[in-house]
Amino acid sequence: MNISKTPYLLLFSVVAFLFQCSPEAEEKEDLSSELNEWLDGQYEEWLQFSPLQLTAQGRKNLYDQIDDMSEEAADKKLAWLEGSVTEMQKNFSKDQLNPEAQVSFDLWQYQYEVAREEAEFRQYPYIFHQMGGVHTGLPNTLINYHKVDEPLDMEALISRIGETGRAIRQLLERAKKQTDAGIKPPRFTYEMVISQAEALIQGQPFESGEEGSPLWNDANTKIDSLEAAHKIDEGQAAALRESVDKALKEQFKPAYEELIAWLRSQLRGLEETPTGVSRHPKGEAYYQHKLKVSTTTDLSADEIHQIGLEEVDRIKDEMLEIKEKVGFQGSLKAFFEFINTDEQFFYPNTDQGRQAYLDDSEAFLDAITEKLPDYFNLLPKAELQVRRVEAFREQDGAPQHYSKGTPDGSRKGTYYAHLSDMNAMPKSTMEGVAYHEGNPGHHMQVSIAQELTGIPKFRTQMGFNAYVEGWVLYSEILAKEMGGYENPYYDFGRLVNEIWRAIRLVVDTGLHAKGWTEEEAIQYFSENSSISQGAIKAEVRRYLVIPGQATGYRIGMLKIQELRAMAEEELGDQFDLRSFHDTVLGGGALPLGILEEEVKRWIADVKEMGVN
Repeated sequence: MNISKTPYLLLFSVVAFLFQCSPEAEEKEDLSSELNEWLDGQYEEWLQFSPLQLTAQGRKNLYDQIDDMSEEAADKKLAWLEGSVTEMQKNFSKDQLNPEAQVSFDLWQYQYEVAREEAEFRQYPYIFHQMGGVHTGLPNTLINYHKVDEPLDMEALISRIGETGRAIRQLLERAKKQTDAGIKPPRFTYEMVISQAEALIQGQPFESGEEGSPLWNDANTKIDSLEAAHKIDEGQAAALRESVDKALKEQFKPAYEELIAWLRSQLRGLEETPTGVSRHPKGEAYYQHKLKVSTTTDLSADEIHQIGLEEVDRIKDEMLEIKEKVGFQGSLKAFFEFINTDEQFFYPNTDQGRQAYLDDSEAFLDAITEKLPDYFNLLPKAELQVRRVEAFREQDGAPQHYSKGTPDGSRKGTYYAHLSDMNAMPKSTMEGVAYHEGNPGHHMQVSIAQELTGIPKFRTQMGFNAYVEGWVLYSEILAKEMGGYENPYYDFGRLVNEIWRAIRLVVDTGLHAKGWTEEEAIQYFSENSSISQGAIKAEVRRYLVIPGQATGYRIGMLKIQELRAMAEEELGDQFDLRSFHDTVLGGGALPLGILEEEVKRWIADVKEMGVN
């Protein structure tokens, strides 16, 4: 299957080989180093717009601040980026750049083109939703990303607790404007956001009792650490606690109360049986835009839908082979039921069962990590840890996820698991999920990108959905080549995960382009998968609030598989899998069209070396 369509945003001339062969180019000064230096300076300016991004990278610049969430700030950032691209085009000619620098040139321009299109649809993305909205994202950042090593760091954290209130109010104003424009999320979205927001203002210091609120507990832990390290005395610790108390009660809580009150006032006007964003004014155009951004192709909703249908049928055939292999008597649907209900495929819904899930996931990752040098030359230096999602943002059946570490290694990469309902976390799929989130999946790709040298820093932090998620789906299958999935039921679980991502192509486009309801999407999902009902419902609701995002996974994976097959065919005995993987990972995340050009350049280089 060929996934080669490329949008106009990607039609930049990545023609390195022509540059190398051109006699005129040889006479021109190579400005690649100058461009890289300039881009690093520009990226540093860009980062000053986002204190939170600085923190995510392990830096303490602007450590007491939170991003300006207003529309005015978004306009200011876009204008800055436009000016930066204009300056680049004026000062640098692509034919004076080496192939790698030409990619950097294209990427800096590409991100502006995407941002400019995003601005046209700024009122469409739901401001508050259950899938990691800012109302939970900000507290999560303060708890897990804001490190406190010195007293000043604690004072910065206290400032940020207060700043969160300001940010929430700015976003609330944008949500109100969005509502006035007739763009409203499904009713379940605000019901879940209300529950999440309420969990953040319950317990101490907001009310008496033994339990503390998430931010209160975190702040006290960090203050205790300073005191234990003798960096503050008892009196200073008490003063810091008092400041935390004040910031939570006077700035944080009132903003969240305003948010909750407004969300409650909107519930009656929201749809209980929603379809996708095509129901909004100009919603079809918005959805096509989201497909282009997510897949970095110009595939239409109909084309993606058809690819999904074909992939579902193909994977079902592989599932039937495993069903026969284990000797199950009955239909594939009956086998799904068996996998979903037999107690051998589940951990106890207890703390011991949750810990066993984490321990076994770590064991799978340890085993596959030992084999990485046989398949990669580029290896991540950053460490990986497996953790349960914090209670205030944990959801029954929600998908596991990865949170990247810092470029300097001071914060580990983390594979987070939702374990509130162990009945929604079957053993059969956990191995594939571990490879997806850890190695050779997200942790490996993101860590290698952050550790790259010789390219502008902005490229080490980019994350194109189709590339990033396409890689991790490719890595799930690669893990089988590496000796994973020895248990046939776990290999079936790999296919469960794979068909899950194929179903996404059908369901996402069904919801947003074909008028499917939530119930119709759940029905299709259930008929073609052994995934639990809780997980299916959470998934469909994810697609409803983040349109298009789920389509990038499968499209990206198919492209990487297509590129590997092309390289194997063209290079024959010269093909080296480790070098192919290094080519795919060694330039950071790329739009699929540019990735294809990079692989073709590598193929040409290998052929040339073979001739010489």
